[in-house]
Amino acid sequence: MKTRFTILLTCCLLATTVFTTQAQSNIKALGLCLENYTYPYPVQYLKLTLQGENLQMAYMDVKPDNYNGHNVLLLHGKNFNGAYWATTIQALTQKGFRVIVPDQIGFGKSSKPTHLQYTFQLLAQNTKAILDTLGITKINVLGHSMGGMVATRFTLMYPQVVEKFILENPIGLEDWKLKVPYQPVETWYKNELKQNYESIRKYQSDSYYDNKWKPEYDEWVNLQAGWTLSPEYARVAWNAALTYDMIFTQPVCYEFTQITAPTLLIIGQRDRTALGKANVNDEVRKTMGLYPELGKLTQQKIKGSQLVPLDNVGHLPHIEAFDRFIQPLLQFLQP
Repeated sequence: MKTRFTILLTCCLLATTVFTTQAQSNIKALGLCLENYTYPYPVQYLKLTLQGENLQMAYMDVKPDNYNGHNVLLLHGKNFNGAYWATTIQALTQKGFRVIVPDQIGFGKSSKPTHLQYTFQLLAQNTKAILDTLGITKINVLGHSMGGMVATRFTLMYPQVVEKFILENPIGLEDWKLKVPYQPVETWYKNELKQNYESIRKYQSDSYYDNKWKPEYDEWVNLQAGWTLSPEYARVAWNAALTYDMIFTQPVCYEFTQITAPTLLIIGQRDRTALGKANVNDEVRKTMGLYPELGKLTQQKIKGSQLVPLDNVGHLPHIEAFDRFIQPLLQFLQP
């Protein structure tokens, strides 16, 4: 019986190894600005000069056939880019919304600076520059993950521009500096250089989907893993390290009380994302990234805000449970 179990376990491990190897073999090295990856809609570029460096900020501007006079800004998370909003863009444009989807500097198809002091104020300012270029003076702002921190800063800086404010499983609902020892940028950089297909897939499987993997999730692993095969990956990794430092050192949670725009919080209840969890003991780790509690706390801070908790959904509602995500979003955005 023991021998039969050992054989079965060995076969399972071999099957997993073969699957991983086959999946990894399909990954191609990606260019510094994803030049060899096609986005779901045409990409435009805004030229920026930041801290003495000439850069380009990529964005999609998707116009509907039946424009309802309202616009939506979609802000991506740290491990992603504008492409993962494809189904959300389609649903919004079908309802008549014009949708603007930027890649922040350092992400996606945008430039990867050789040196830049990242701040959320800078990212918000860059995003506003796109809207100014397009002549957009009013917009609904939706931010996911790190994009939630960008969206919060944008809303605080430009309250006259924001019609409605939506946060989808944003990070930054708590201040990790209070619990996690500071890590120098060099440490974040060394950690990024160690990334590969296996580590990226494991993180996404464990953290985003609770090990319930579907084939459509592969694309978001491959986009990150493809960069690790690039000869220019060191620059990608350095920018990632700088943005980790920005996230860790520039909390927005103390300013939610200042937000006056109508607000919707869409919070996957299984999410436990928190920066620096690996650098604390088990007892502290258990107190971090408790999204069911953090969602309620943030709702209390933002006067009049609405909270939509999504049971058994993780960090990526618009990927993992699109129908449950899009329905409350469209209802909230109704003009």
